[in-house]
Amino acid sequence: MKLNLKRPLAFFDLEATGTNVGADRIVEISIIKLHPDGLEEVKTWRVHPEIPIPLEASLVHGIYDEHIKGEPVFKHIAESVAEFLQDSDLAGYNSNKFDIPMLMEEFLRAGVTFDLDNRHFVDVQNIFHQMEQRTLKAAYQFYCNKEIINAHSAEADTRATMEVLLAQISRYENQEWEDKKGNRTIPVVNDVEALHKFTNINKPVDFAGRLAYNEQGEEVFNFGKHKGKRVEDVFAVEPSYYSWMMQGDFPLYTKRKLEEIYSRWNTKKQAERPTIKPAQPKPVEQPAVKTDASKHQQQKTFNKPYENRPFKKKEDPAKPVDDDMLKLLADKFKKG
Repeated sequence: MKLNLKRPLAFFDLEATGTNVGADRIVEISIIKLHPDGLEEVKTWRVHPEIPIPLEASLVHGIYDEHIKGEPVFKHIAESVAEFLQDSDLAGYNSNKFDIPMLMEEFLRAGVTFDLDNRHFVDVQNIFHQMEQRTLKAAYQFYCNKEIINAHSAEADTRATMEVLLAQISRYENQEWEDKKGNRTIPVVNDVEALHKFTNINKPVDFAGRLAYNEQGEEVFNFGKHKGKRVEDVFAVEPSYYSWMMQGDFPLYTKRKLEEIYSRWNTKKQAERPTIKPAQPKPVEQPAVKTDASKHQQQKTFNKPYENRPFKKKEDPAKPVDDDMLKLLADKFKKG
């Protein structure tokens, strides 16, 4: 069966030092790039992780420290990987939770720009788990009736994933599926955009699942004390939560998306602030300037004779005390 593609679809698989997206490193990456005309391009890189590979990881994928001696570190191949994936949608098994966020961490550490906007992501595991709920090995046996040869090598797992998707599309053609709300659809069709919508039903913002979209398409926290709350609402009441996450042990891609939301919210907040006009300084009152006329009038006033000036005249001088005044006083105060 041939996939109905509008642009290349890149199936890829990573082997790593562990499953911690923020701390572990890629040791192998394999990509099968399927073109709309059916042409396949296959590329596989072994990668030096710059940290020891834990034994438990080596026992799973078979890659030990001695196997990656002399291999390039990711930053030396990052440009080549990004260029190979440049025009492609992405597909993988559990890729939305592990492979895509792990790859984005490596690109960000290497300083290589790889834009996920306007790409479609098809997680084959999500189709499988929602329709049958099995592992990749069981899925390959179930859908393709085959055993994976050299399981847990990147290329073998990648090819198995591609074959499983083709078998899923064939098997579930015209088959209805009911979601948790009782809505019935035919989700598994030969169309990458439709498969993208079906395999991203949890609507993650950052792939690590710390941020998600709600029913209204708004970003909400998907963990911790603010789970389910709009990110912008949390910024408004607890802006320090942003700083805590940016300084915490969260994946770089999670921090990048959080920074985008914060920047958008902060710009909106600044635009909503009322514009306050600066206070105008009060004019300084200047002392009245005396004109020549007023100066002339003042001069005329002080040039008048004393008795003609506009001042209050002095009272008449007191009369000297005589005998009659003394007699009147004595009569007034004599005892009766």
